Amino acid sequence: MLNIDIVADFVCPWCFIGKRRLETAIATIRREQPEAQINTRWRPFFLNPDTPAGGEPYLPFLEHKFGSMEAVNALFERVRAGGRAYGVDFAFERISLRANTLLAHRLVQWAQRYGDADALVERLFVAQFQRGEAIGDPDVLTGIAGECGYPVAAWIAWRDAGSDTEGVRADERRLRSLGIRMVPTYIVDGTQLIAGAEDPGILAAAMRARLA
Repeated sequence: MLNIDIVADFVCPWCFIGKRRLETAIATIRREQPEAQINTRWRPFFLNPDTPAGGEPYLPFLEHKFGSMEAVNALFERVRAGGRAYGVDFAFERISLRANTLLAHRLVQWAQRYGDADALVERLFVAQFQRGEAIGDPDVLTGIAGECGYPVAAWIAWRDAGSDTEGVRADERRLRSLGIRMVPTYIVDGTQLIAGAEDPGILAAAMRARLA
């Protein structure tokens, strides 16, 4: 059995690409070792912890961060090129808000109580980068939870209780205390950290070594 923690944020386009690259690596290992059991768990990270609860305008934020719209458009092209190889078509033009992702992280941590949440995570990335949906909006997230087959009433009760909010923030602080500053970061078997949306071959090699 091999456990892989993925530290990510849902407003990070490279985390979407990194998810697909990890899936490619896992598929390689499962072809080589059909008996291998590989479990994934998503962990929270906040690229911009100061994002207002209601989000902030997307393009002005990026223009301020990178210095010009020319730099932003060049970044978009690099990300689009990285995504195409893994079947991800980014629609940055649909994004109006950079979301505060605390509630989205809470949703994923809650969903993982039911088991693997990869399909939910995929849907959140699709919402952010392909549909331009506001993933900081409680109603949008509730709709996504229901679409992915989770019990909506149970999610709403959990969401409104808010008892896990500090737990998610504390987990993010613990991950930063490990030296994690870049996402995605993969924690393989609880010990090996691989930072960045690495090539599937590198990820597969790490998994192969731990399984051996």
